[in-house]
Amino acid sequence: MPDVSRIDARGPRFAASITAVLLLVATLLGLLGIATRRGAVTSTSAGATASPSDWALPQATLGDRAADPGFILLLVIALLFLWGVAAPRTAPWGLLYRRVVQPRLAPPTEFEDPRPPRFAQGVGLFVTAVGLLLHLAGVPWALPIAAAMAFVAAFLNAVFGLCLGCQLYLVLQRAGLIGRRGPAPA
Repeated sequence: MPDVSRIDARGPRFAASITAVLLLVATLLGLLGIATRRGAVTSTSAGATASPSDWALPQATLGDRAADPGFILLLVIALLFLWGVAAPRTAPWGLLYRRVVQPRLAPPTEFEDPRPPRFAQGVGLFVTAVGLLLHLAGVPWALPIAAAMAFVAAFLNAVFGLCLGCQLYLVLQRAGLIGRRGPAPA
C-alpha cells in the first residue's frame, strides 16, 4: 500500500492540463480586452477626443476593468490556485482526477511529495494575483502577460512534466529557506 503522505504524480499533471487550457483562454481574452486596447476616449472641454497613443485601461473605471472577461476568468483561476494551496485534497481538479480519471488508469507506479505541487499552486496564485492587481491599478498589458506566464508554467507541467514551481520549491529547500522536515499534511 502506498504511503498516504505521497500523491500520484499523474494528478498534478492532470490539473495542470486543465489549468493550461483555462489560462490560454484567459490570455486570449486579456489580449482582446481592455488591457491592450489603444485609442481611449478622453474628455476635454472641447468634447471627446481619441488619441491612438493613449491606452484605454488607465482611463477606464474600476468597474470597467473588473468587468473585463479576461479579468473575470483570471480571477476564477486565481481562486482555484488559492483553493489548491488552502485545501489541496478538496481542490476541484484533484477531486476530478481521483474520482473519475484515476480509477480508469493502471495503479500508480510513481508517487511524489505533495509539498512541491502545493507550493507551485502558490506560485501560480502569486503570478495571477499580481496580474489582477496591476490590471485593476490600470497597468496596460499586465493581465495578459501574467496569464501568459502562468500558462507557460502550466503547459510545461502538463506536456513535459516540468513543474517550474516544484523546481523553485526544491531550490529554496536546498538553500534552507523552506523546511526539510517530513511531508506536510495534505
